[in-house]
Amino acid sequence: MSVNSYEDLKVWQKSIDLVTDIYILVKNLPREELYSLSDQIRRAAVSIPSNIAEGEQRQSSKEYLKFLSIAKGSLGELKTQIIICERLGYINKNEQETFCSRCDEIGRMLNGLMKSIAIKINKSQSNDANICKEANQETKQSDTFHYQQLATSLYPPAHSL
Repeated sequence: MSVNSYEDLKVWQKSIDLVTDIYILVKNLPREELYSLSDQIRRAAVSIPSNIAEGEQRQSSKEYLKFLSIAKGSLGELKTQIIICERLGYINKNEQETFCSRCDEIGRMLNGLMKSIAIKINKSQSNDANICKEANQETKQSDTFHYQQLATSLYPPAHSL
């Protein structure tokens, strides 16, 4: 399957599904958590697919990697907040394990995507290095030829008498 957009990425799709379920979870948290833990959980969850999308839309692979890294950070933040919810008794252990398992799956998918982009960057840098190396060799050969011509014009070969 070819990827034409971030919307085609399974990791983005699974992240969107996670956000939807997180919003349902947050609705059941105590009212006193509305502007603290609930808000943090929503922000972390929304940040994951948002950063995947933003990175994919950027102009370079290095920027894409940066945004995927931010998405991974938000994923870690979300997983931590889910564990806190369980410890505070807001969700049960089974819910916590289910959400954390989904976070782990998305994390593995992000790792795979990041690895494939890093390989692409390394290949590109390797190709760029080879092009530079070839250009340097051509420049050296050209310079050598020009220096030889200059030397010949300044110091013509001595003719025997």
